[in-house]
Amino acid sequence: MSSSPNRIVATVFGAVYLLVGLLGFAVTGGVGFIATKGGLLLGIFEVNPLHNVAHLLIGAALLATGLMSVKAAKTTNITVGAVYLLLGIVGFFLVGTALNILALNTFDHFLHLASAIVLLGVGLAADRSPELSGRTA
Repeated sequence: MSSSPNRIVATVFGAVYLLVGLLGFAVTGGVGFIATKGGLLLGIFEVNPLHNVAHLLIGAALLATGLMSVKAAKTTNITVGAVYLLLGIVGFFLVGTALNILALNTFDHFLHLASAIVLLGVGLAADRSPELSGRTA
C-alpha cells in the first residue's frame, strides 16, 4: 500500500468500523433489528443490529477501497464522509422519533460528524494529482 493519505485513512477507518460493527453485536442481544433504542457500545454509543450491519458494510467498503487504489479510496472517503455529514446533522432530529431506526444518540451524532470531517477533509484535499482530478500538467 502506498503512503497515500486517502488509502491510509480508508484502511484505518475501515478496520475500525469493522471492529465496531462486530463489537456492537455483543451489546445488542435482545434488541430488535430496527429498534429505536439499542445497547450501549463503549458505554455511550447506542447501537442496534441494523446500526451494526451499517458499520460492517461501511467498514468493508472503506477497507477494500483503501487496499485497492488511491482513486477508489478517495471516492469512498468522499462518499462515506458526505453520508456521515448528512447523518450527523439529520440524526439530531431523529432522536425520540419512530424514524430513528439506527438507534442513534447524541454521542453517535458527534462521532459521525467527526468521521465526516476527517473523511471529507482527506478525500477532498489529499491526493490531488492530475490523473485523479482530471487536470493535465
